[in-house]
Amino acid sequence: MLAPYARLLAVATTFAGALPYRGDVIGSVRTERVSPGDSLIEMARRFDLGFGEIEAANRGIDAFVPPAGASVVLPTAWIVPDLAAGEILVNLSEMRLYLLLPDGGGDASIVTFPVGIGVEGATTPPGRYRVVEKELQPTWHVPPSVRREEPDLPPAVPPGPDNPLGTHALRLDRGHILIHGTNRPFGVGRRVSHGCIRLYPEDIPVLFGLVPVGARVRIVREPVKVGLDGGRVHVEVHRDREAAVGLLQEARRLLAARGLLDRVDPAKLRAEVRRRTGVPVDVGR
Repeated sequence: MLAPYARLLAVATTFAGALPYRGDVIGSVRTERVSPGDSLIEMARRFDLGFGEIEAANRGIDAFVPPAGASVVLPTAWIVPDLAAGEILVNLSEMRLYLLLPDGGGDASIVTFPVGIGVEGATTPPGRYRVVEKELQPTWHVPPSVRREEPDLPPAVPPGPDNPLGTHALRLDRGHILIHGTNRPFGVGRRVSHGCIRLYPEDIPVLFGLVPVGARVRIVREPVKVGLDGGRVHVEVHRDREAAVGLLQEARRLLAARGLLDRVDPAKLRAEVRRRTGVPVDVGR
């Protein structure tokens, strides 16, 4: 089992973008002032966030024309979902990908990237997959469903600036699902694809280099996550129109399963479920 991960183990020891994994919460929330002419779309990419993430954390600010000098919350902290070493996990509810790097004898660390996912009606399907092929400068073979919507498209689009797969692609073992780059980075953090998972052009080469053929991929829909940070109970709640669970009930269920429900302030929990900022929030008593 270790053989396919030998490259990942070697790269993991030197990859500077990995976050230390020593508890349930990784990263930290920051703020940044808006520069003249800036937008939340540009700020999201600059800080490796999806558009949906930064918009949810800053609902009082115009995402497209924010006032210069306004303080913007950068939601660069996350409750880590349940992960196995070497496994890619994509949480559709938060539009974010996680990869737990094997520790190689030291502390474990996590790589995480924002993603774009399938639109309603072409939803990225949850499930368990494996990477069966890695393609550098891939050709896009246009699926029939896309050709029906855009009949002027050719059967295949070669590598280049017009290729929506970008420069790298990981092919999964079921359907036509790829994890790939994009020539339209403004779609990261949005429901924009026909089922594939899109990363920023600068993120996909990193993931491509870390992940071997045979790597496990798990796609889930988890609008609520719970965990501890500094001994305090935190929840992270995301807006997800396609989630089939009541958010407050799901939060209580997860907290009870962790034995944390009696440590929670019910009013704080209800308030965060209403806000759904997508940021880990302290709801402890």
